[in-house]
Amino acid sequence: MRSKSRGIELTQVIQWQDGATSRVQDELAAEEPLEMRAGRYSLGVTLRTPGNDEELVAGFLASEGIISRPEHLVAQRLPQNGVSERNLVRVTLDPRVRVKARGTARRFSAGSACGVCGKASIAQLRRRGLRPPEESTRFNPDILCELPEKLRAAQAVFGRTGGLHAAALFDAAGSLLVLREDIGRHNAVDKVIGWAFLNGRWPLSGHILLVSGRGGFEIVQKSIAAGIPLLASVSAPSSLAVQLAREFGMTLVGFLRGRRFVVYSHEERLAVAAAVAR
Repeated sequence: MRSKSRGIELTQVIQWQDGATSRVQDELAAEEPLEMRAGRYSLGVTLRTPGNDEELVAGFLASEGIISRPEHLVAQRLPQNGVSERNLVRVTLDPRVRVKARGTARRFSAGSACGVCGKASIAQLRRRGLRPPEESTRFNPDILCELPEKLRAAQAVFGRTGGLHAAALFDAAGSLLVLREDIGRHNAVDKVIGWAFLNGRWPLSGHILLVSGRGGFEIVQKSIAAGIPLLASVSAPSSLAVQLAREFGMTLVGFLRGRRFVVYSHEERLAVAAAVAR
């Protein structure tokens, strides 16, 4: 197996079709560990698709509440070509960030699908002091229905490998601002949040986040932390995700496909509330 890029691996496979076999070259979504360290403290380890690592780290630190302002992240030293440093990001944090008290409590290893393993507790999020997203923005259901096709059209690596999740950020008018892909849906979300964090768009008031796959607890938690008022997914949310969205005032939409979607919380941001009331 050899690498075509850090996000794609090339390999030889045997293809069977209608009784005939052939050896062909296949493209796989790359998956490698990434450790984030601040001084002598490990802040987290995740399995991710290499690429946009700077955004991933910033988004992870912000969505997990380790940092809350761009100035808290002083510098990043990204993975080097050397074997020992290939999957290690070293960050320098503002001295006001208490890594020992907070960072070590958040150390975990995350698989590509599990998200924030062992931290799925709404009580813990209450203690973080997360605030509800802004309530003033209203979103057009017709625009919402257009977003899945825009997401699919922009998924370059998925189109070649069929093995990646995606997260896409849109403004209220439905314009695509950024899309990131990753083997883990929570990593894709962190990359989008990190892009916003590093580009002075924090918090993300008035925006829509669309994710491929399901809308799980960790995705809702990260979206609330980023101030996103509307999270949509093409599949189902989990029960804990719905509970969290309802408690923290975020609009959660699932099964966004074609001309249909289901609103699980805070429908007042969409022009469907009045029709339901009638």
